[in-house]
Amino acid sequence: MNAEVTQLRRRAQEEASRLPALLARAEQLAGTVLLGEHGRRRAGLGDDFWQYRPLQVGDSYRQIDWRRSARGDDQYVREREWQIAQSVQIWVDQGASMRFSDDKNSPSKADRARLTAVACAILLLRGGERVGLTGWSLPPQRGERQIARLAEALSHDGDSDYAPPEARGMLPHAKAIFVSDFLGDLAPIEAALTKAADRGVRGVLLQILTSSEEAFPFRGRTIFESVGKSVTHETLKASDLRDRYLTRLAERKARLADLCRLTGWQYQCHHTNQSAQSALLWLYRALDGEHG
Repeated sequence: MNAEVTQLRRRAQEEASRLPALLARAEQLAGTVLLGEHGRRRAGLGDDFWQYRPLQVGDSYRQIDWRRSARGDDQYVREREWQIAQSVQIWVDQGASMRFSDDKNSPSKADRARLTAVACAILLLRGGERVGLTGWSLPPQRGERQIARLAEALSHDGDSDYAPPEARGMLPHAKAIFVSDFLGDLAPIEAALTKAADRGVRGVLLQILTSSEEAFPFRGRTIFESVGKSVTHETLKASDLRDRYLTRLAERKARLADLCRLTGWQYQCHHTNQSAQSALLWLYRALDGEHG
């Protein structure tokens, strides 16, 4: 029993230590987009005053509130509250397969997925959206505190190799973000997207793979083992598997893209050797309907 308690305490400490770092990195990543984007540009659809904010690059001078700006040296924009705030629900795969990375110097799929999801949540929350998780553990809410809740909830690792999408608790006509390597059974993915579409939920499906999973650079004797160690395969000629592997991967990606087209979702494949900013920009713009 003492050994189990010690192990649980160690895991809790490891997860707690990751949380501040994840939040700080997500804030930094979101900041790079905030500097280059101009928000969701839908904060002004309501009639109620929301906030003053400093004039930013890209703002029109017609947006300046001259009375507020006259109080000091800076110019301010008067924003109105978007009264029809969108609810966005997030699911990030916490299965063991997501902990794979190409090497110790490369980010794992889980790290990239969590970082991108939390950074996107920061942008959405600060744009006036309500953000939460799929399921019932963390319903969509507004506010800065929700960022910490999301980061904490997404910092835990699952035990199974592949985690099925959580499609329960999807709010009618909400938007959704699913982030995973999507290398497990396709049936739960199909069921989740179909259920979401039936409730009028539209969203984005971001597949995250490492460069080695995409290119299959293996040669000679190789032992393939799942992160959760439930599957092991040894071969003397890994190169003989390459063509079959690449064909099956291409078929899977095509199937995911077809599922998204059929259900009104959008699909993108991101690799961990690409910049996290590229994944975040795609997610943010896709949710805003800028991608077809």
